[in-house]
Amino acid sequence: MNDEYYMAKAIELAKKGAGFVNPNPMVGAVIVKDGRIIGEGYHEKYGQLHAERNALKNCSESPEGATIYVTLEPCCHYGKTPPCTEAIIENKIARVVVGALDVNPLVAGKGVEILRNHGIEVVTGILKDECEKMNKVFQKYITTKLPYVVMKYAMTSDGKIATKTGESKWITGEVARKAVHKTRNDLSAIMVGVDTIIVDNPLLTCRLDDECKNPIRIICDSRLRTPLDSQVISDAKNNQTIIATASDNQERIRKYEEANCKVISAPGEDGKVDLKRLMIDLGEMGIDSVLLEGGGTLNYSAIQAKIVDEVQIYMAPKIFGGSAKSPVEGLGIEHPKDAVELVPKNITMIGEDILIENEVRY
Repeated sequence: MNDEYYMAKAIELAKKGAGFVNPNPMVGAVIVKDGRIIGEGYHEKYGQLHAERNALKNCSESPEGATIYVTLEPCCHYGKTPPCTEAIIENKIARVVVGALDVNPLVAGKGVEILRNHGIEVVTGILKDECEKMNKVFQKYITTKLPYVVMKYAMTSDGKIATKTGESKWITGEVARKAVHKTRNDLSAIMVGVDTIIVDNPLLTCRLDDECKNPIRIICDSRLRTPLDSQVISDAKNNQTIIATASDNQERIRKYEEANCKVISAPGEDGKVDLKRLMIDLGEMGIDSVLLEGGGTLNYSAIQAKIVDEVQIYMAPKIFGGSAKSPVEGLGIEHPKDAVELVPKNITMIGEDILIENEVRY
């Protein structure tokens, strides 16, 4: 077995923390001694032990002289838990293999330096791309304090998100819909426009067979039109719900607050919610990621505001035709050269549908 093999196992472990460690990174660790795995661990939940300490705790024998494989550079500062570098040194680990260096300014190479200064061999960059990709949300949030925004929509092969009568259930199959709920679990929040609430009355929760975490719900509602008897408002006492508005109607705001909603004022010059300002507010609240499941109007506004980092397109092998709604509406552009460019990063068959994952290039 080589370094890549054990790092791949550490990556698998790290991904088990998806949705539960935000705004911390997902991290996995594997401890190997004399060619045998003697300990495994991952960061399971925000505020709890980091991967390295969990792996050390789970060791079946003394880790002295062993190699630890960790997907992210061990931390060297006091946060919710003590530095992992201390635990590695105290347990007399001989070799540390790191996937990616930490972009957190509090670490950023200092962890590796401390370990080397204590005579520990350190190897970096093993499966670096995979380790970095896994924590793209963390990388943006820790360096900018802004959430990583994923725009998601399902459409037919001719680019429609509904029929001419407005029906949209269901464009994609069950496997694709389950994948979307996995994304709801993995990201911190889900954001929609008020029209989605009025038309569909969704609950916006995570529905998976296994244990999952409900995202924080964010409703962009410039004029406070969200019905007080809608599911998201009625359920606000159970799941955190935020209403972002440009309105200063104090009586209406009070009613939402009485229903356990948090109201954020983010008025823009056009009388609508200023999405850039909203992202700053959400970042200050510790929300590191947002799944945008808006309609065409909100999607266009988000693209115009340049807050979207990634676009997930679920495409069904169907054709609706006609003048039905498209995923991104608004005014549109006049010339092809002005288009917002997408950089495809992954194309996957999801049941009978196709998922295209893209980075946004402004």
